[in-house]
Amino acid sequence: MAQKGIREYDAKRMMVKALPEYSDGAFSLEAKQVIIGPETDLEKLVKENPWLKTEKLVAKPDQLFGKRGKNNLLYVNKSWNEVKKWINERMNKEVTIKQTTGETTGMLTNFLVEQFVPHDDEYYLAITTHRDKDTIHFSTKGGVDIEEVWDTVVTLDIPILSTIDDVNIEGFLPDELGDKKKKVADFITALYKMIVDYHIVYLELNPFTFVDNTIVPLDTVAKVDDYALYQCAEKWGDLKFPSPFGLLKTPEEEHISKLDERTGASLKLTVLNPKGRIWNLVAGGGASVIYADTVADLGFSGELANYGEYSGNPTTELTYEYTKTVLDLMTREKDSKGKPKFLIVGGGIANFTDVAKTFTGIIQAIEEYADKLKKTNVKIYVRRGGPNYKEGLQNMKNMGKKIGLPIEVYGPETHMTRIVSMALKGKEVN
Repeated sequence: MAQKGIREYDAKRMMVKALPEYSDGAFSLEAKQVIIGPETDLEKLVKENPWLKTEKLVAKPDQLFGKRGKNNLLYVNKSWNEVKKWINERMNKEVTIKQTTGETTGMLTNFLVEQFVPHDDEYYLAITTHRDKDTIHFSTKGGVDIEEVWDTVVTLDIPILSTIDDVNIEGFLPDELGDKKKKVADFITALYKMIVDYHIVYLELNPFTFVDNTIVPLDTVAKVDDYALYQCAEKWGDLKFPSPFGLLKTPEEEHISKLDERTGASLKLTVLNPKGRIWNLVAGGGASVIYADTVADLGFSGELANYGEYSGNPTTELTYEYTKTVLDLMTREKDSKGKPKFLIVGGGIANFTDVAKTFTGIIQAIEEYADKLKKTNVKIYVRRGGPNYKEGLQNMKNMGKKIGLPIEVYGPETHMTRIVSMALKGKEVN
């Protein structure tokens, strides 16, 4: 499971869509919110959302960081003209934010604008999924300083094989809620059912409030399991995964992200050290962690150039594009000390990924970059198993002979990460 943070805008959009269904119509939210980026046509936005000119508004960055009020990045109870000016003054500007985890510097590029909701009481709710249970946290003291009143938070665990209907939600809530207790319990029940079906792994409302006996989320944080993208595509709608604040994607990482969005397979790439000598081309999310850890365990973490994966039976075309991106980065320059570089084509024993098919894409890319691979002194090590692996491995061997590249090929009889030590413990690496 890979947890990915999503924008507050998208989390609220999902709740607007899902809560009526999971509460049998008991809860519904208004969708008076817009997201504004550097390219947003503001005139068109107002035409499509005329309420922007008639309502009082709230504006805030929507870039996966909290403590916006404490960082003077929360603009409340303002007109549309005031909000426009405030956003224009901050768009594409670099700021340093202070959070409980420390300081982070990044550029402001996306802002959430929504209807201002006057309110008195503020409540805290968070639902977190774990391997063996799910946990619900609730407090009547919601707001920006929830950490300072954490002793007011009540906690309820839901065992992994249980459902929300098996537990007494109303019973765990504090009595000070009074006649609101049942409504909050029903809201939590509907919200929990939603996050299970939507594969949301973390959802925090801090705060939410009551307006005319209606629950309104004011500030929302959410993370989803991005491996559920394919099965949740219709539920999630047009969901993008923004980079964490302060972490800008390279053009190559952005290219792979766009490829990933086109498919039910998984394509991930993070460039760690573009001058590194060890480049992993690994099938499977779990395998990618194991291969990266093995490189580090052998004492070569400083030479690890990338982290990523291709998995979920990607097409030949997508595997080719992914491999080509990695090879382009790898072959831009020789090692400054003249040492060889290593391409580790690894993975476990696939369940349903067609090894021969994905290797066809890898081979096409390697053949295209053959001259550059030779000039940068690249050695290739391959280990793979799964459907049609023998054909795929033989094709790899034939390719190496054809273009004259040093390549060693192994099947499932060889331990999954053995090729890492074979490569890095050779005489060339001292």
